[in-house]
Amino acid sequence: MIKTFALFTITAIAEIVGCYLPYLWLKKGGSIWLLIPAAISLALFAWLLTLHPTAAGRVYAAYGGVYITIAILWLWLVDAIRPTMWDIVGSAVALLGMAIIIFGARQV
Repeated sequence: MIKTFALFTITAIAEIVGCYLPYLWLKKGGSIWLLIPAAISLALFAWLLTLHPTAAGRVYAAYGGVYITIAILWLWLVDAIRPTMWDIVGSAVALLGMAIIIFGARQV
């Protein structure tokens, strides 16, 4: 369980970084050189998705719950915007959905 969640977390961070760096370039006047680590991060993200031991569709569906939670943490830690109660509740619901998809599938 911890390994699955850790892999989802690292995958989400790679995706967010891969999308955030072009955002910095396009919206915040960052250097075009940000696109190089962005591309590397997105390639890492795609590779990390292949390491999950279950069917791709199930991985993508469950991954969404962790991605939502990591994105809310990013909002707080990187963008310096404090999450609302609804952000936290939504993240909890998304994580519950992830747990149902990943851990419920093992009983089949």
